[in-house]
Amino acid sequence: MKRMWSTPLAVCATVLALAPCVLPATAAAQAYPAKPIRFLVPFTAGSGTDLIARTVGDAMSRSMGQPIVVENRPGAGGSLATAVVARGEPDGYTVLIPSSSHAVNPAIYNNLTYDTLRDLTGITPLAALPNVMVVSPARGWKSVSDVLAAARAKPGQLNYASAGVGSATHLNAEKFKLQAGFDAQHIPFKGTPEALADVMGERSDWYFSPLSSALPLIRENKLVPLAVSTAQRTSALPQVPTTVEAGVPGSDFVFWVGMIVHAQTPPAVQKRLHAEALKALADPEVKDRLTRLGADPYPMEPEAFNAFIRTEMDAAARIARAANLKGQ
Repeated sequence: MKRMWSTPLAVCATVLALAPCVLPATAAAQAYPAKPIRFLVPFTAGSGTDLIARTVGDAMSRSMGQPIVVENRPGAGGSLATAVVARGEPDGYTVLIPSSSHAVNPAIYNNLTYDTLRDLTGITPLAALPNVMVVSPARGWKSVSDVLAAARAKPGQLNYASAGVGSATHLNAEKFKLQAGFDAQHIPFKGTPEALADVMGERSDWYFSPLSSALPLIRENKLVPLAVSTAQRTSALPQVPTTVEAGVPGSDFVFWVGMIVHAQTPPAVQKRLHAEALKALADPEVKDRLTRLGADPYPMEPEAFNAFIRTEMDAAARIARAANLKGQ
């Protein structure tokens, strides 16, 4: 009889001893979010990534009952902000909102302080949008053919802006150059607003801008759109051809914005973020705001998003090798 009682008592003692370790983690997951959440955007305020982060963040904040604070941390193609999340607390309170550059950086930077696939995990893409090739009206260029003619008349003398080395705008331009068969000088900036200002000031010849940032300036006739980067035209600029239609086969490029967290973030927190992000993307007001930015909701399940990131990394590596891209 004594032996019969000892085992259950021992089990109970063990459970009670473990309970302080198990219960706080469970309670923390159930209470999430118990304080403000930070959306870390790797580019400057006013960039396409920033505008989408703020649009989705506003809706998620209302639903989750906590402020979502957008913090811009530009530099090194987004890798500086990514490192903050990869090295930070895996609690879901610091969320990375990167662009396509997230998949580019491993191909061009040898000194990253994080492993893209091991240290981080995807929640969902938020939106996809075209980049649009824009030039100053003062240039007098009306088509992609005009740019190509100018580039071939003065080999290597044209220049183009980007939102930084390794940014999606940089890779888009490099892919375009490779497929079109010409060379031009790269002028990197901290973000899209700075790059657009340089094009309008005629210091940079052209820029593949996220459509969301360029649209207001196009509507004010401060920029001329020559082509969009996606395989199909966009309803926001139906008269503007794609780069493929403009005579550069294989030059299509999709700019995406996603939501990523530390890989060790509790599964319950990841699940909550995913559910809230999808809820926000289904909100008619969010859809309308994204449409006005020239973007479309682009949700995926986490497993599909992580597979997509791996595919994007492979594609970026091929372009980086062909163009001999290196981070600064």
